[in-house]
Amino acid sequence: MYIPKQYQEHDLAEAEALVREYSFATLTTVVDGLPWATHIPLELEKDEQGNWLLHGHIARPNPQWRTLQDNPNVLAIFMGAHTYISPSWYNHRNVPTWNYKAVHVYGKASIVEGEALVTMLRKLMARYENAIAKNPHSYDDIPADMLKHDLRGLVGLEIKVERIEAASKLSQNRDTESYNSVVEHLKEMDNPDAKRIAEEMEKRRK
Repeated sequence: MYIPKQYQEHDLAEAEALVREYSFATLTTVVDGLPWATHIPLELEKDEQGNWLLHGHIARPNPQWRTLQDNPNVLAIFMGAHTYISPSWYNHRNVPTWNYKAVHVYGKASIVEGEALVTMLRKLMARYENAIAKNPHSYDDIPADMLKHDLRGLVGLEIKVERIEAASKLSQNRDTESYNSVVEHLKEMDNPDAKRIAEEMEKRRK
């Protein structure tokens, strides 16, 4: 992606944290010569060498997976917090803009089926059930006949990551007074993303 130099995020730990937190990604490929996007959770794992792997699944009727044998190249987009920035918050005339954090992950995808797919689904369900549900269910709580039916409709994916690009556009090009003003205005907004961006900005100027 296009990232002006001052917004390039070189800290791989920052990129990893965003991918893990904002794991509902946009998976893009080319289908019949046209761009194609599917919105799915993609879970980050690492192999023994520390290389990134993304695991996910898509609906079998979705034609995107059928193109991967001929062209396995994919782009997964992870969008973090983002918010509008008003020029009224600066100490000088300027134009509005948008602050954000995002990670683009490029790699090659392969199809995953059978027990490997079941393992992926177990991990995915356990993560979100335990994090969100008051009475979390496990994969084994799902009736066997329901699982058998639903698994026929899924295709698992493993993406071997080859390149990572990360952007943290956080008003780095502003003077200290304007920068601090942006932070204070964002903190006052009734918007979780605005508050999150303010936190990121404060962290980087300490």
